[in-house]
Amino acid sequence: MDSVLDESRAPAHQPAADGLPWYRRMVMQGGLYIAPGAAFVLIPIVFASGAPLHIWLFVVATSLLLGFLVVGSTAIAHWNARGRWLWMAAVLGTVGLMALSPGHTMPIYQVPYITTTAAVLLPFRHSRVVILVTTAVAILTALVERNLQIVVMGALGLAMGLVIALALETSRTRDRLRLSEQRTAVLAVAAERERIGRDLHDILGHSLTAVAVKADLAERLIDRDATAARAEVAELAQIARQALADVRATASGMRKVRLASEIASARSVLTAAGIEAVIPTALPALDDRTSELLGYVVRESVTNVVRHAEASTCTICYSDGVLTVSDDGRGIGDRERNGTGLSGLRARVAEAGGRLEVVADGVGTTVVASTGVSSTGSGASLRSSCLSKIESYSQSRSGAPAVPEGAA
Repeated sequence: MDSVLDESRAPAHQPAADGLPWYRRMVMQGGLYIAPGAAFVLIPIVFASGAPLHIWLFVVATSLLLGFLVVGSTAIAHWNARGRWLWMAAVLGTVGLMALSPGHTMPIYQVPYITTTAAVLLPFRHSRVVILVTTAVAILTALVERNLQIVVMGALGLAMGLVIALALETSRTRDRLRLSEQRTAVLAVAAERERIGRDLHDILGHSLTAVAVKADLAERLIDRDATAARAEVAELAQIARQALADVRATASGMRKVRLASEIASARSVLTAAGIEAVIPTALPALDDRTSELLGYVVRESVTNVVRHAEASTCTICYSDGVLTVSDDGRGIGDRERNGTGLSGLRARVAEAGGRLEVVADGVGTTVVASTGVSSTGSGASLRSSCLSKIESYSQSRSGAPAVPEGAA
């Protein structure tokens, strides 16, 4: 279907939904479009029944030549644009030479042939010009010669040429629309595959990380505290069941991710991994779209902290439409920065009209997600704010643990 838009091919010979090979379509369309216009050349033969021999010879020779032109026009329709223009020029030149022959009216009856040939061989924007110019020349000739036959042939040529040209252009437009619908369907399928792949990565990446962390913790506790180990195993089983439910929901498009639930899950995963979690104790009311978007940011960011950061503390802050997830680990590397998870997260945030920034200067990593509602401060300043909360929290750990002011 890509060749439907190929301007180098004649409008009558674009690949169409009928699936016919070009040579069969050539015969069919040549007979339907060009031959009716050429049939008017038979009129002089009918009226020349009592004419002298030289008139008969001229009429027959001209008819044979025109027959050759009809067959040639039909066959050449699948040539490239330059070849078709050269052939059209040859047709016009031949008819013009006939018109110069004194006393002969054959060119009068060739006007429909010229217009129908132009409709078949040339794109609509060009064929309509040739049709109108040919008709105008015929009418001017009729005015000079005071010949009503020329007016009739000009009107017939105009009508036949425009009808055929419009029919071919309509068919071609329909094929364009069909091609556009097919491409839209392909893009929709690709977008859906990308969405499912991204969601599965976000869900399974986080869930499998949580399973691994919980399993390691249960293994360490099994000899020291069997009760705690059993609790971790039970939670591990719950995480696995939830992951399975999430995968099914993702496949059906019913997956719901919310910021509050992801923060609660982050606390559990970070604690199991031995990382101090400094997280909000309360969140403002958010619409479902924003809550889902920021939930994915927390999920992917915390997964990266557990898997790659080697951090001791992770802080999650939300304020004025901006979410930050910061750690005091080794800092993110180029491989993780350009990995599937963060790349998919950037695309997800960008699709929602927001912005995602990853800041790493060798002392931990901060992921800053702006929802576009109200974005104040740069990634670096927000990182400094989160790091100050980490430092404040680290200093307070000698006493009763408390969430730093402003983390909520």
